[in-house]
Amino acid sequence: MVTVPALWLPILLSGVLVFVVSSIIHMVLSYHAGDSRAFPDEAKVMDALRPFRIPPGDYVMPCPASTKEMSEPAFIDKTKAGPVAFVTVLPNGPMAIGTSLVRWFGYSLLVGAIAGYTAGLTLGPGAEYGLVFRVVGMVAFAGYSLAILQSSIWWYRSWRFTFLTMFDGLVYALLTAGTFGWLWP
Repeated sequence: MVTVPALWLPILLSGVLVFVVSSIIHMVLSYHAGDSRAFPDEAKVMDALRPFRIPPGDYVMPCPASTKEMSEPAFIDKTKAGPVAFVTVLPNGPMAIGTSLVRWFGYSLLVGAIAGYTAGLTLGPGAEYGLVFRVVGMVAFAGYSLAILQSSIWWYRSWRFTFLTMFDGLVYALLTAGTFGWLWP
């Protein structure tokens, strides 16, 4: 068995590599440019919503009070009249990208630690590169990608967004797996 403290270097280095490559993916490569679209006549929509001073959070409209209400004719009529939407409202002002970057780096360290922990439970010291790569890669892929499917299944995020984000997760998983395979004790 290999302990997590013994894997501090591959956890840290894989987190740094994922952070750098994800920055390149999002700042240099343009394939995520179409992930979101603007509302038609955005200024009017913003002007219409502004007086409500909607607090930050996740919203659905129309929002049923219960699952029973979802089958009632009045609620069904609301959905037919539309719009039907899932909306995330952020705090007003510039986005706090620094906070998000710190959280992303922490998440990358967490995925590396869980992948390393799993590999450490199943592999001993001196395990061959390919075996370490496969175990760590699968766990890291699950950590970076599989939950994204729920965005399209339940929240109607575009499948394009989901598959591109899962592709990113595959890249991050390969970087993590390669780092652990290289630095495995």
